[in-house]
Order: sequence, then C-alpha cells, then structure tokens
Amino acid sequence: MVVILIFCFFATRKATSGKPTGAQNVLEWLFDFIRSMISESVDWKKGGSLFSYLVTLIMFLFFANMLGLVPNITFGIFHNVHFAQLNEIFSGPTFSSPTADVNTTGALAILTLILFNAYGFKFHKVKYLKHFIEPFAFFLPINIVELVAKPMTLAMRLFGNIFAGEVLIKLILSLPGLALIAGGVILNPIWLGFSVFVGVIQAFVFTALTLAYVNQSIGSDEH
Repeated sequence: MVVILIFCFFATRKATSGKPTGAQNVLEWLFDFIRSMISESVDWKKGGSLFSYLVTLIMFLFFANMLGLVPNITFGIFHNVHFAQLNEIFSGPTFSSPTADVNTTGALAILTLILFNAYGFKFHKVKYLKHFIEPFAFFLPINIVELVAKPMTLAMRLFGNIFAGEVLIKLILSLPGLALIAGGVILNPIWLGFSVFVGVIQAFVFTALTLAYVNQSIGSDEH
C-alpha cells in the first residue's frame, strides 16, 4: 500500500487538465480502463460505486504480484524480525509477494464474497435469497457450494500462479553459473518477462471476476 500511495502522490503532484504525461498518464489510463469495465458489465448507476474499490484492488494486486520480482538488497537485516513475518518476506534472493501467501489472497476473496452478496441484498433485499432455491428447492446445496467455490477459486488461482512463479525464479537463481548479484539482479530474462505477464493477467482476472460476480448478484429484477 505504501508503494501505491507513493505512486499516486507522484502521479498527481503535478497533475494537469491538459495532455497528461508520465505517471499521470498511466493513472488516467487505469481510471478509464476500470470505468469502461464497469460500464460494459453493469448499469453505471448501480455499479459506479465499485469504481474506487476496483481501482484500488487492481493496483494493489499488480504491485503485490510484482514485488516478488524485486531483488532483495536488505542484506539480512530483517532476519530476526518476526513482526508481520518480515523475516520471511525478506528471506530469499527476491522479495516475497504478498499474493504468494494464501492468507492474503483468501482475505481478498472473502472481501469479494462480502461485496457481491452486499450488492445482491442492496438491490433485491430479501428476494436475493430466492436465487439459492432456483430453479428448484433441491438445488439449494449446489448453489451454496457454488457460493463457497467462487472465493475459493479466486484465492487459489491467484495464490497458485504467483507462488509457482516465485518458486521457479528462486530455482533459476540457484542453478550453477548464475551469479546472485545484489540479491538476484541477474535473472533469467525470459522467465522474468513471463512472470510480469502472469502478474498483470492475474491482477486483471481477479478484478474482472469480482466485477462479474457483482453483476450476477445485481442481475435482473426477476430475483
């Protein structure tokens, strides 16, 4: 979150109403992208309130996914610091991504679960519960399993992809002949590029699915 705040500070420090440049251009592009996603998925009057959350979510996921690609140059100063598991975050040749921890992805998935159910109740009140027994009442267990499966798959997909990427990077750095300069500046360029791609895609997928689940909950007025 500190990295996000720093990025936003520099992006808006010299913000102009004219042609944006640099970080401001990136931030405005992100705003337009999220606004477009919402407008294409749900009625803006219903889903517009998601804008701030989704912008924050996709930025957090992007920076969290990228953190595992940053060389660890702390030189072991956090080795005995157990607060917030800093000793584990700064233990390898690269930093450890928060999203490589299932606790983080699980917490974000639970937020998604709360969010789309809250929107369902907001627009359909008690009638929202009706969809759990559709098309027939005996579908209730299946619909409950589906409800639980949504956050579980969100959490495990993100965790699995980021964790696997970090494991392979550490494996590559441990191969003979690869120097560990400054905690891992010399990385396999092909895998590094692929990891950046995966990190971006996973941030987008998590955000897009969150929006899709909210859209399903809002649904039509038939609920």
